[in-house]
Amino acid sequence: MEENQQNQDIEFIKEKVKERPLNRKKLMRRTLLTASMAVIFGLIACFTFLVLEPVFSNLLYPEEEPQQVELKEENIAEEIGPEDMLLEEETQEESQPQTVVEKVELEMSDFQRLYRTMYALGQEVAKQSLVTVTGVSSDVDWFNNPYENQGRTAGLIVADNGQELLILSDSSVLEGAETMEVTFSDGAKAKAELKSQDEETGLAVVAVKLSEMEEGTRESVKAAVLGGSGSSLLATPVLALGRPAGTSGSVIFGMVTSTDQRLNLEDHNLQMLTTDMVGKNNSSGILINLSRQVVGILLPGAGDGEGEDDSRLLTAYGITDLLPIIRKLSNGQQIAHLGIRGTDVPAEVNGENGVPLGAYVTEIRMDSPAMRAGIQSGDVITKLGTSEIESFSDYQDALMELSPNSGVTVTLMRQGQAEYQEMTLEVMPEG
Repeated sequence: MEENQQNQDIEFIKEKVKERPLNRKKLMRRTLLTASMAVIFGLIACFTFLVLEPVFSNLLYPEEEPQQVELKEENIAEEIGPEDMLLEEETQEESQPQTVVEKVELEMSDFQRLYRTMYALGQEVAKQSLVTVTGVSSDVDWFNNPYENQGRTAGLIVADNGQELLILSDSSVLEGAETMEVTFSDGAKAKAELKSQDEETGLAVVAVKLSEMEEGTRESVKAAVLGGSGSSLLATPVLALGRPAGTSGSVIFGMVTSTDQRLNLEDHNLQMLTTDMVGKNNSSGILINLSRQVVGILLPGAGDGEGEDDSRLLTAYGITDLLPIIRKLSNGQQIAHLGIRGTDVPAEVNGENGVPLGAYVTEIRMDSPAMRAGIQSGDVITKLGTSEIESFSDYQDALMELSPNSGVTVTLMRQGQAEYQEMTLEVMPEG
């Protein structure tokens, strides 16, 4: 009996444990469900990261705002104080004997050396502060073949706002451009973006990110020194740099022959500098004095002369009148316009004819903000917002403080049957 029981135990021990049959359909469903949940979780995680990453990045590493550009005239001569000049004169008198030069004979080599020195001065400014701005646009020819149009102009580095290099340029070559490129004097190229432009003056400022410039190029360039363009420039030697002869890198020597001409544009009366230098109608670039200061900006067709050889006397905008415009464009702001052409009221006209002092309106552009508001030719603007206006220059300065699409009250004097009467009108400037 016991033997039989032992045999049964042995048989029991020898029994194999069978695994539960595998349910493949159920396993497949679970696998698909797990994979689907993983995909959904991954998509939600990616979406959350994309949405929140910029927020956390701005909180942890806030991006610095570009510095506001402030431009001013530089005058090397004015930086020397009177006491320094007197001290220098006394030192020279004590250390050097006074001599009288009766006659100086110059050789041809002296003139050659002078021109080489002036050329080297111009090249120094050009390498540091001048670039070529290229606007590229696509088009299709008669045979439906695509090609690229490239307009080139000289550009002047006017400021560095800590994040971008700001370059003053002629806006005409940028019209319709799909891409913009800046070529530096060392041949390096960088993508540029339009900061702001003003169609009336034909000026634009483009920006190149400092982070996208090669290190060597970034260290070799700097903003130009902007001088003054007052009447003291008359008969002053100047150099035309950039593209004065229509080709990049051309240089022309000459002098300023007139400083009292003004170009009457809408809302701007800008000083024009005429020279004795002959250039091309498509010239662009700058005028500098012998102190390496920029005193004028050349623009295509800015002077007279329509000869068959496409040549003309070079004329430039005086840099002093352009400073407020360049400053605003460099900060990415638009120039406000009312559509007015005007002039000052002469003191004798004010005294003899009783015409009030202010900005005398000579012409109104059709469908301009000024016309829509009811301003007429012959009106005298005496106040723009809170700014008192006694000349057209005052009007320009006050207008530069306004922004497009921001209403302003214009106070003017309009001639009646017996005398001038004051009126106030609301005007909405446009960009």
